[in-house]
Amino acid sequence: MQPPPYREFKPEELILRDHLAAARTMLANERTLLAYVRTALSVMLAGAVMIRFTETQAVQWAGWALIPVSAVIALVGLWRFRRVMVTIRDLEPPPDHPKKTSDHK
Repeated sequence: MQPPPYREFKPEELILRDHLAAARTMLANERTLLAYVRTALSVMLAGAVMIRFTETQAVQWAGWALIPVSAVIALVGLWRFRRVMVTIRDLEPPPDHPKKTSDHK
C-alpha cells in the first residue's frame, strides 16, 4: 500500500491549492461511499427478487446468499470511507492555524 501523499510535509507548509485538493478528495470519497451504498442496495434488491419471484430452489438459495453479500459490500464501503477521511484529517492543519494563500502570484 502506498503511503499517503504529503506525508513528508508539515501542515503549516501546505498552501491553498493543497487544501482545495483535500476538499476535492473528501467529496470524491463521499461519492465513492454513495456508490458502495447504491451497489449494496442493488445486490440486496436482486437477492430479494430472486427469493420472492422464483420457484427454483437453487435460485432462491442464491438470493439468500446475496443478502449478506450486500451487507459486506456496505461495510467495506464504510470502512474505506472512514480510512480515507482519517488520512485527510491528518493532513489538515488545526482550525486555529493561519493558512497561506499561495506561493506565487
